[in-house]
Amino acid sequence: MHFLDQAKIYIRSGAGGPGAVSFRREKYVEYGGPDGGDGGKGGDIVFEAVSGLNTLIDFRYTQHFKAQRGLGGAGKNRTGGGGRDLVIKVPVGTQVLDDDRETVLIDLVEVGQRVVFLRGGDGGRGNASFKSSTNRAPRQCGPGWPGQEMWVWLRLKLLADAGLVGLPNAGKSTFINQISNARAKVGDYAFTTTRPQLGVVRHHNREFVLADIPGLIAGAADGAGIGDRFLGHIERCRVLIHLIDIHGTDPAEAMAIVADELEAYGAGLDEKPRLVALNKIDLVDAELVRAFTDELMAAGAERVFPISGATGKGMDALLDAVLEYLPAATMTERPDGEIEDAEEQRPWSPI
Repeated sequence: MHFLDQAKIYIRSGAGGPGAVSFRREKYVEYGGPDGGDGGKGGDIVFEAVSGLNTLIDFRYTQHFKAQRGLGGAGKNRTGGGGRDLVIKVPVGTQVLDDDRETVLIDLVEVGQRVVFLRGGDGGRGNASFKSSTNRAPRQCGPGWPGQEMWVWLRLKLLADAGLVGLPNAGKSTFINQISNARAKVGDYAFTTTRPQLGVVRHHNREFVLADIPGLIAGAADGAGIGDRFLGHIERCRVLIHLIDIHGTDPAEAMAIVADELEAYGAGLDEKPRLVALNKIDLVDAELVRAFTDELMAAGAERVFPISGATGKGMDALLDAVLEYLPAATMTERPDGEIEDAEEQRPWSPI
């Protein structure tokens, strides 16, 4: 399945049905009268966040969404049927933006969250509702109110607890494959990762979601390389892991390049906690690792974790640090040392 995180669609709610002009005609009834019913309400446009979706690829092939219009009223004061609501299902983390691509109209961040975005038009009044003491036989009715329509942009921002950033070939794909259930493509060339990857990490009986995005290079904010469009997927992360290749360019320079691109992108990414991980230490001696660690600390890194994505060395200390920035788990420890969910300790109740 192809990954698509932006799509433009046209949406229109249903128009209300027209009211009816009708008069009562019954045998043995001396006086008739207006009995035209009102029109039905048009269908709403509803956005719903559902689980199981992680791309907007469906909206590449279907761009127009129109809710059903209401039915017209009828005689004997019968109201027309309302139009069916059109529910547009999107992945969790989807934002609906105005046509200017900047104004966020709604943000769907929870499974099952539903928002009525465009309300359908009300039905028109039948001639029975126009009856008055001075107008006993009205012959007018309402045509029904039109629906609402607009073009909107859908933008998907993946929901992850931690984000993985770094220059190309920093070993991000190998890293996420090592510690999670992800199966990212690994290759000895730049930009192996061309779309964001998500992996679930299990560490010390806790789980968190890690997002890997394509590598950044100098000038990414201006469109160099793949650019910075995928940085939106780590805006919701609580902590960032900055991976630096010990065999690449000068580590301090590599750290500065990524930090500058995060600041240029904005959205508070440069203010998020950032854990610096010096990767591929299995290929060098300990003395060089210490020298580069000191250099990174002198360049402004608060914490540096020497690791090896290939062998898993040093991963425990790094993951321990990540857990410090995540919400406390709702788990407790049994006397035998095992972990159980806090809900399992509640006494049984039929309610």
